[in-house]
Amino acid sequence: MKLIIAMLSLISSLVLAQKVEADSILGVWWSPKKDAHIEITKTDNRYNGRIIWSLPEKAEDLDTKNPDPKLRNEKLMGSTLLKNFKFDGEKWVDGTIYDPNNGKTYSCKMTLKGNLLSVRGYIGFSLLGRTEVFEKFK
Repeated sequence: MKLIIAMLSLISSLVLAQKVEADSILGVWWSPKKDAHIEITKTDNRYNGRIIWSLPEKAEDLDTKNPDPKLRNEKLMGSTLLKNFKFDGEKWVDGTIYDPNNGKTYSCKMTLKGNLLSVRGYIGFSLLGRTEVFEKFK
């Protein structure tokens, strides 16, 4: 009986240890190419991520592919790429990701495992998309 109780206790502690907390994604993350830092913040239970640092040769890059002509002369530095995510108890959903390489915005969801954040952008269904992995910086 003691062995069964010990095993149940161990299993439940492992399950609790794997539970993801909503604010676990707050902080600074490396972009997938390690050429920028994205800071994820929280406002009114929604999570957003903006560029706070990039390689010096990219620091002056403009958002030339933006669909809004008025924004094409704006610097990418400081721009918000991840917008309006909410936490559903396991992952961050119902947000969008902006890709400055093509000027498109995609539906997005994010999943955290350790210090790796899988960010999946998609059109319509998440099966039709691409996943990029961000690594925690600090």
